[in-house]
Amino acid sequence: MLDPVRKPFTFKNAKKKEIDLDDEARFLKSWLENPLKTGAVAPSGKVLAARMAASIDPVIPGPIVELGPGTGPVTQALLARGIDPKRLYLVEYSTDFVKLLKQRFPLVNIIQGDAYSLMDTLRPHVSEPISAIVSSLPLLTRPEKERARLLQAAFNVMLPGSPFVQFTYMNPSPIPLAPGFTANVSRRIWKNLPPARVWTYRRPTV
Repeated sequence: MLDPVRKPFTFKNAKKKEIDLDDEARFLKSWLENPLKTGAVAPSGKVLAARMAASIDPVIPGPIVELGPGTGPVTQALLARGIDPKRLYLVEYSTDFVKLLKQRFPLVNIIQGDAYSLMDTLRPHVSEPISAIVSSLPLLTRPEKERARLLQAAFNVMLPGSPFVQFTYMNPSPIPLAPGFTANVSRRIWKNLPPARVWTYRRPTV
């Protein structure tokens, strides 16, 4: 019986696999040290990251904020979508992840701070209304009222009608749906591990 066809080994493939494994190890270490702040045991997959980035229109001007970027898979997807790195502001709590992000994305603005104190964290760095926020925060580890406050704070610093994009492994909305907000959810992304959905929230213009 013939052996199945396999992709030829290359040092390029080996290097990419090594990076992926390193990122998974970093996430697992961070989760073991503080599961409530890290939330996931592995970084977002490429398909999930691309789906989140697809919710952002690169033509609309203004800063774009990413909350909880971790090792940067969604950051990479945003750059691949054509977002100017100088427009990106990453808010990351972990010191280790901040160091890694600065190495990987030297042209991106990286802020070490608490996303749940969003206005105080962004105020020294961003002076104009934000055009979009993309979040990989483990929201379900936080009380419902705190999640609602985060969404309210986000809309207070964003342009009217701008999207707040959040992924979740669960079926229900990770943020309580309040009057005046709209929400759309993607189909389940089975290629991610664990499978996930992407929610996009907006506060319509009046």
